[in-house]
Parts: sequence; structure tokens; C-alpha cells
Amino acid sequence: MTVTTLADKNAEEAAEALAGSFEALADRMAEVRRSIGKVIFGQQTVVDQTLISLLAGGHVLLVGVPGLAKTRLAETLGTVFGLSERRVQCTPDLMPADILGSEVLEENDAGKRQFRFIEGPIFTQLLMADEINRASPRTQSALLQAMQEHRVSVSGKTYELPSPFHVLATQNPLEHEGTYPLPEAQLDRFFMEIQVDYPDLDAERQMLITTTGLEQASADPVMSGEELMAAQKLVRQVPVGETVVEAILGLVRRGRPDESDLPEVRAQVSWGPGPRASQCLMLAVRARALIEGRLVPSVDDVLALAPPVLRHRMGLSFAARADGVTLEQMIDRLAAPYA
Repeated sequence: MTVTTLADKNAEEAAEALAGSFEALADRMAEVRRSIGKVIFGQQTVVDQTLISLLAGGHVLLVGVPGLAKTRLAETLGTVFGLSERRVQCTPDLMPADILGSEVLEENDAGKRQFRFIEGPIFTQLLMADEINRASPRTQSALLQAMQEHRVSVSGKTYELPSPFHVLATQNPLEHEGTYPLPEAQLDRFFMEIQVDYPDLDAERQMLITTTGLEQASADPVMSGEELMAAQKLVRQVPVGETVVEAILGLVRRGRPDESDLPEVRAQVSWGPGPRASQCLMLAVRARALIEGRLVPSVDDVLALAPPVLRHRMGLSFAARADGVTLEQMIDRLAAPYA
């Protein structure tokens, strides 16, 4: 005879309530995707990976040639999630104070002088850093503390940033003139590096017809900033099986030259992904499962998200690049045992 205790009943009810919250979030994310789809055409993978990054509480680096709706996507996300939004157009003469803000000396009516801090555009919930690799390394570094700690330090004082806080940066391919490669430390702050490619024929046809008429479609608000933060907490409660954990650890650790069992990694990889890559991949598979209406992530999620999570956290040697080896090929090699 099986005896059901009060603790077992409470645990079962809690599990059912959590599953209901997962399903409700999946429905809301379906609404988010439909709303974004009104203005963004043929970039479903890009949209999904960006949503995964936001649900995981991370920042996004969108890489692609001009004209692929990267900036439009950032603006649309601000509307859909009800976030305050500001944009910074990165140029070689942009200074750190132009992003963070600065102190100015003011004199009041009594003739007393004092400093007052004027907030920069970084004091927002969604910061759009357009063409970030056109800014100088000094200005790029101004974002490091903000992206990791969600606060900035100016003149010895610390200022907290709004919550939630996300940076969506766009980047031109490095072979274009007038660009500065982002340092590895800043690249690691981005949750994903998402490659934005050209749309397919049907999507470009739909975009051509929709965007050249008298009326322009617009996205609808679906969630608020508070709801997004609640969703981010919910993502962290998604259970992850031991098989998925082992796949994440195995894939990431095999990408480190000093630890890898692959001769090509030891010979062709200069530096591999650190522990933050494992953390990001763990959060990413949870978010992807929820977006797709599943309660538990699988190894397939790990394989699908490994490229955007790892490609900016690894570096190939000069000899490997000269031989035509790409990071995508290397990541495929790392993932081969789990495919």
C-alpha cells in the first residue's frame, strides 16, 4: 500500500505549478515571436537566438553586413518587451563619457559650486550600440563593467543601471575598412555572437512588398520589463538532465588546447572557451527549451546553440587561419561525438 505524505503532495503541486508557469511563458514567447515577425522577415534563427539571450539575461552581438535589419531588430525588441531604449552610433571619435555620462561643474543661486552627474545613454534598459567595432578600443572598454556588473563608475562614484539591462551591439565584418577588433575580454561579455545572413527569396519578396507601401507594419507590445525579469528567473528553474550537463562540459572543455583530446584543437586553437561559456550554454539550452514549448532541454539544444555561444570565445592560430580553417568547422568537430 502506497502512502502519500503531505510533503509529497506539496512537492507534486509545486511541480505542477512550475510546469504551468513554463507553459504560460512558452505561450507568451509565441506571441513575442509573432509580433516581431510583423517587421522582421526571414531571420527566424536570428530572432530565436536573440530571444534566448534575453531570456537568459545576456547581451547580444549581431554580426553582418549593413542593411540586414540588425538595428531594426533591436528597436523592435524594445517595443515588444516594453523596455526603455537608447541608441549609440559608434564612431572613431566617440569617447567613454559619451556613453557613460560625465560630471559638470555648476554654480547655484547662492554662488556655491558643485559637481552634478549627467547620465549618459547607457542608463537605459536596452542599449543599442550600433557598429560597435567602429569605436576605439578605449570606448569599447567603457562597456565592460556595465555589461558584467550592471553599474558604472565615474569619477570614483558608482551608479547602478536600470533593470533589466541588456546591450544589443551590431558589428560589421572585420574585413571592412575603419573597424577595430573587439578585445577578448569584451567579447566574452556577450552571451551570443549571432551571425545575420541574407534572407531567403520568399522572405525578401515579402519584405519588398510590405516595406515599400504606404503603410508600414509595426510590432505590438507583449511583455513588460518586470515580466521579462520574472521570465529570466523562471528560466533558471528549468531542470537539466545529467546527459545535457555532460555534453556541455565535454564540448567546452574539448575546445581548450591544454585539455583537449583532439590533436587539431591542440595544434590549431590559440585559446579556448572559459567557464563563462559553460554557464551561458547551460542557460541557453534552458531558454531554448521553453521557447519551443518543452519542459526539459536536450542534447540537440546544446548542438544547436554551441556555435553562437562558442564562436567568439575561441581563437584560431595564425597557421590555422592561413590554411582556411574556420571556427565553425572547429566547433562542428568538437560537437561530433554528441551529434
